[in-house]
Amino acid sequence: MTHSFFFPPEKQNNFPPLPKFIPLKPCFYQNFEEEIPSEHCYLVKRIYHLWILYSITLVVNLIGCLAWLIAGGSAINFGLAILWLVLFNPCSYLCWLRPIYKAFRSDSSFNFMAFFFIFGAQVVLMALQAIGFSGWGACGWIVAVGVFSSNVGAAVVMLFPAVMFSAVTILSILIILRVHSIYRGGGGSFQKAQEEWSAGSWRNPPAKQLAFETVTGSTLPQYPTVPRYPDSNEWS
Repeated sequence: MTHSFFFPPEKQNNFPPLPKFIPLKPCFYQNFEEEIPSEHCYLVKRIYHLWILYSITLVVNLIGCLAWLIAGGSAINFGLAILWLVLFNPCSYLCWLRPIYKAFRSDSSFNFMAFFFIFGAQVVLMALQAIGFSGWGACGWIVAVGVFSSNVGAAVVMLFPAVMFSAVTILSILIILRVHSIYRGGGGSFQKAQEEWSAGSWRNPPAKQLAFETVTGSTLPQYPTVPRYPDSNEWS
């Protein structure tokens, strides 16, 4: 009996989808239909789309800050806009999109809690970005409206990120309320997350265990527990 029989090939990482000419490989495996329970697949996809929208918003914000700079604004705002794009785009994926993906994938209370805390903090930050305080590197409503008196063209460009920050903030609030409702409805709690942390069960199951279940024909699912949350097909 060969070694490969017991240990089938691991899934190849497919995210982010990088062009072949770039000498880098994807860091994560992501497959909603295969890994997320069908009743929650739609919701998790929408959270992923929200992350994409937030990333686009950061790009539009950079353009708005460039217009602001050309109109006589501070270079600090443009520099911070670059920092937010470079920092928040990958960090938001790692710090709240991956946790909620893994939370629904394996019914992990620890990952649900990580999502609530980190995503909740980002919702507050996005709300502040939508308001638009000067010196924050964000083209929100206050700074965009203020530029109308000096440069209408730049102000119009700056309104786009203000609208997008506002839309992302509202959608994020709806998302976190929806996920919290599903989590609490399934019996999740902070104590359960603490127990997962203590037991170390929040991590992915060992490859050897998965291989054993594959060889022995176990009827158990791929992950340790089966999500028992209410249906979430409806988009709130």
